[in-house]
Amino acid sequence: MMPYHNPIPEKKQRGNAEETSATGKSRDGLGGMMGAWIQAEKMIQIAMVLPCAAFICWLPGYWLDRHFHQTWMAMTGIVFGIIAGLVAAIRMAMVYAKDPAMDKLDENGNEADKSGKTGDSGTPS
Repeated sequence: MMPYHNPIPEKKQRGNAEETSATGKSRDGLGGMMGAWIQAEKMIQIAMVLPCAAFICWLPGYWLDRHFHQTWMAMTGIVFGIIAGLVAAIRMAMVYAKDPAMDKLDENGNEADKSGKTGDSGTPS
């Protein structure tokens, strides 16, 4: 179970990503402005996950401080929140930065078949 909602998935596109129709909209139906809003929302989501995680973990620590008359539990909650927020932000950034065009290339930059077979021989690569 993830502590945050799943990132907005990219729509699978057929053909060239820059290909647009006469109306200026891309094949996935999102115009330039709507695509920009979606990208902005993704960046805002990454930016907000760290402070929100720190605050959410601080709340139970603060309550425990008051309940048990201690002074260290709120700081521990903040530290755990920062660690959780960094992990979540890095995971989301990796998902958003993934280039779908690179999935079709092998380590040499050549087009590769993901089945693990080369040609008709059926031997693994």
